[in-house]
Amino acid sequence: MSQTESLDQDPVFQLKGSMLAITVLELARNDLEGLDRQLSAKVAQAPNFFSNAPLVLALDKLPAHEGSVDLPGLMRVCRQHGLRTLAIRASRIEDIAAAIAVDIPVLPPSGARERLLEPVPAEAAKKLEKPPEPEIKPTRVITSPVRGGQQIYAQGGDLVVVSSVSPGAELLADGNIHVYGPMRGRALAGVKGDTKARIFCQQLSAELLSIAGQYKVSEDLRRDPLWGAGVQVSLSGDVLNIIRL
Repeated sequence: MSQTESLDQDPVFQLKGSMLAITVLELARNDLEGLDRQLSAKVAQAPNFFSNAPLVLALDKLPAHEGSVDLPGLMRVCRQHGLRTLAIRASRIEDIAAAIAVDIPVLPPSGARERLLEPVPAEAAKKLEKPPEPEIKPTRVITSPVRGGQQIYAQGGDLVVVSSVSPGAELLADGNIHVYGPMRGRALAGVKGDTKARIFCQQLSAELLSIAGQYKVSEDLRRDPLWGAGVQVSLSGDVLNIIRL
């Protein structure tokens, strides 16, 4: 496959091939207008190239200084050009939280080398490369109360809070979350796709619980007979299971 020619001096994105004929759109800059312009140019080259094409939005290569991505707006731009977003690939907390808010699956950042994709007839699916081994980091332990408005993230490991978590506070972890006190805020475990992650808390009063993108909000949690009790939460398929500790 030949190398993609630049659409302008400073391209917003690159299109890359992926397994199972899924297109990966890798953003280089947070510029929706530029993206819309360049996708229009691609469609002009091959009008049927993007017809209902399944898409993974790759946000994990965006520079650190780029601002928050308007994910619903980004998905609308892609949909206007025939691209249907199935999932996002992300590493920044704000992008992961935005995906959970619109119920879009989050894939872990890619370490594989992908090839640029030209608007030519579909080619054979490529052999899947073995993903890199995840980096395991020490458990992050928080001993003071987590106040409303605070966000605490345990990257690459578990998060342990040995105090209370107030409404409006947010806990995120790539692994498990343990709360040894009233849990009144939001807890998101396995934020990079670990479906085996769990949430443990001594008093379930949460605004939101999420594992690997599957979640329940307080309206659902309050109807659970274990509301206010000590529980552990796990994921089975796409359903959160809540059982007594």
